[in-house]
Amino acid sequence: MKRLITILLFSLFATSVSAREIYSLNDNWQFFFKLETSSDYARHISLPHTWNLDALSGQGDYMQTTANYTRDIFVPQEWSSKRLFLKFYGVQSVADVFVNGHHAGEHRGGWTAFTFEITPYLKYGENNSLVVVVSNAYQNDVLPTSSEVNLYGGIYRDVELIVTEKTTVSPLYYGSDGVFIHQDNISETAVSARASVWVTSIDDKLCDLAISVRSPMGDVVYSRYLKGRIEAGKPIDIPFMLEEPLLWSPDEPNLYTVTIGIGPKQEDEVTVTTGFRTITHSATEGLKINGERIAVRGVALYHDRAAIGSALRTRHYDEDLEHIRDIGANAIRSTTAPHSQYLYDTCDQTGMLVWIDTPFTRAPYLSDVFYYATEKFKQNGLQQLREVVLQNYNHPSVVMWGIYSLIWLRGDNVLDYVRQLNATAKALDSSRPTVACSNQDGEINFIPDLIVWQQDVGWSRGAISDLQVWQEKLHSEWAHLKSAVAYGAPGSIDQQTHSSVKPFELDPRWQPERWQTEFHEGYAKYLAQDDKFWGLWINNMYEFGSVRHTDGISRSGLVTFDRKDQKDAYYLYRALWNKKSPTLYITEKRRNIRQDSIQQVKFYSSAAEAPVLLVNKDTVRVREVAPRQFLSDSVVMRGRSRVVVSAGKLSDSQIVTIGNALESRQ
Repeated sequence: MKRLITILLFSLFATSVSAREIYSLNDNWQFFFKLETSSDYARHISLPHTWNLDALSGQGDYMQTTANYTRDIFVPQEWSSKRLFLKFYGVQSVADVFVNGHHAGEHRGGWTAFTFEITPYLKYGENNSLVVVVSNAYQNDVLPTSSEVNLYGGIYRDVELIVTEKTTVSPLYYGSDGVFIHQDNISETAVSARASVWVTSIDDKLCDLAISVRSPMGDVVYSRYLKGRIEAGKPIDIPFMLEEPLLWSPDEPNLYTVTIGIGPKQEDEVTVTTGFRTITHSATEGLKINGERIAVRGVALYHDRAAIGSALRTRHYDEDLEHIRDIGANAIRSTTAPHSQYLYDTCDQTGMLVWIDTPFTRAPYLSDVFYYATEKFKQNGLQQLREVVLQNYNHPSVVMWGIYSLIWLRGDNVLDYVRQLNATAKALDSSRPTVACSNQDGEINFIPDLIVWQQDVGWSRGAISDLQVWQEKLHSEWAHLKSAVAYGAPGSIDQQTHSSVKPFELDPRWQPERWQTEFHEGYAKYLAQDDKFWGLWINNMYEFGSVRHTDGISRSGLVTFDRKDQKDAYYLYRALWNKKSPTLYITEKRRNIRQDSIQQVKFYSSAAEAPVLLVNKDTVRVREVAPRQFLSDSVVMRGRSRVVVSAGKLSDSQIVTIGNALESRQ
């Protein structure tokens, strides 16, 4: 019945296709593992899909293996004069696509889109067999070769069938839309720009083109018709000028739409959304958008969540963005690799800044080899970088390209390869800076435009107060570098403690929330007032799945893996960063049974009014020990004590029990 419905839908639309048509292929798939040897074991599934959900639920092992996805596509006879393409928005990690037994193409890399033309392999007026062989097994020539994140095997994003005329805006150019809007010159009075259009044709050498540009209000502000020459390996450039432009910025995310039509009767049409803004950077003035300095307050965002893995839907991105906006962050780092286009579309619309990584990274495991000095490895890294840049080029919210993360100066010609990556990104896009995250000294830090130092002072080494010494040394000796800071620490809400012993001195599985909270409080204290850094980046917004961690989850997020609980550190940044909604929050509510009768109450407040603390209705003096961080005088508590803090209309409360109920671990 499902197949019949699919056939009827294709037949229904076939007679009306005169321009580009796009059909979702998310339904009616069959899935089976290669080791099952036969499609008789196939399960009926819909996309997005990953085969690693059992591991997330604790009911199975994390599998790095190979599996097959199959379905039929009925192709009407009326399409025999057209071209057909399959577009995959994300397959982890290597995909081989077969149509009627013919190999349509291979893609190596799990986070970027790719498109194959399937026209030569089709049978018109019949069902056509589609098989996608997917592997998330480790391979030493597919980046990343070293990572903490789970590589969730499967077709975990959407799949589309694109039907076009013989001459079309190319869907094949690095998985992009085939249309790129370049900003040649921007001023307050005018924008000089170019639309670069990649056109592919079976027969034609020339084509009729039309461009239409609409303002953020929807009115047409530029239009033109022209004839372009189709040349292999070259786009057709269409220059245009906009008078009195509305520029894109975090506060005013103005968006223009650009529509490209092909043919005298608009036989093909592609519309992209973009925004116009300038990005500048310097060691003394930080990052500027349209000449205005932006104090970047960002969070690292990984690619999964409990019970879903990487097969995220739009509602999951909406929920995550709601948390990110609630703490007052104005930037997201797409850690390791890109997210779905939906996330960046939403960031465009809301003014959220974005840093997108390329998957050239190193995990903190000595057994890992992060870099292979082979031609296949190098070319795969360059290929993925090109896809990252070109697929996200038109997003004004994307303001920097990540080149590497936490790599070492080990291996043959690592520096040369980093230079090659950086030069490739700059050649593809000179309008945005490159950035890298580093915890190493050396020449590697001078290659990207911007550098982000990942710090763990006070966690695995030294005391948190040593951070101040590092800041002073960096600012005095390396003031010419355009520096930001990234930091974070694990903390489990299921582990609470009275002890202040550092985590590396105990079982590594023992990661109490209190240690995470104190780590973030210390860093916030020293960094909050330091305006010499262009940004602060928190590792991470959410816990993420990692089979390499003891319980399968990295606990370094401000919010739990299932998104149900915000940790104390979440409210610290809400108090520091959220300027629209004040915060008043008592910490350590999950540590409500305590041993000692002498206690201090700690809370965060960004309220305009002075906070008042009551313990069993007695007023207790408080002092601000760091920006937005308050601590009470010592107070004696016995039995059950009610703690209430208020500031204006805001209040928060807690019941603290002093007794003999000891924690399982000290």
